[in-house]
Amino acid sequence: MTTDNTALTLEEVREQFSRDRFATVNGAVIEAVEEGYAKCSMILNETHRNAMGAVMGGAIFTLADFAFAVASNWNKAAHVSLSASISFLGGAKGSKLIAEAVKIKEGRKTCYYEVTVCDELGNQIAHMTSNGYCLDKA
Repeated sequence: MTTDNTALTLEEVREQFSRDRFATVNGAVIEAVEEGYAKCSMILNETHRNAMGAVMGGAIFTLADFAFAVASNWNKAAHVSLSASISFLGGAKGSKLIAEAVKIKEGRKTCYYEVTVCDELGNQIAHMTSNGYCLDKA
């Protein structure tokens, strides 16, 4: 991850996170990044569905966790998740999930983010909070 003040393009950020294989192989795409913010999406297909035909919670969590990772890492020292809590609010009616991670607080060694997950129709799917720990700060 970069720690200098050089602005990265969206394509450079996507390349940086292409090594996040689990998320990217499952369809997670970075849509936008800003300081303390990331928007990621996932086009849903049959591999994202559970036995009842609904979107599997693991797919929703993967997208939310990826958005947290991008928001907390794309332009600074490496952060890892200390804890994450997700609440599933409703089923996806659309064919795309959108996760937006927003920084609430960042200290010397820890950070706290909220992530909302909706479908492209605006239905609220999940809300996640995540605490992160900075590996590289003194």
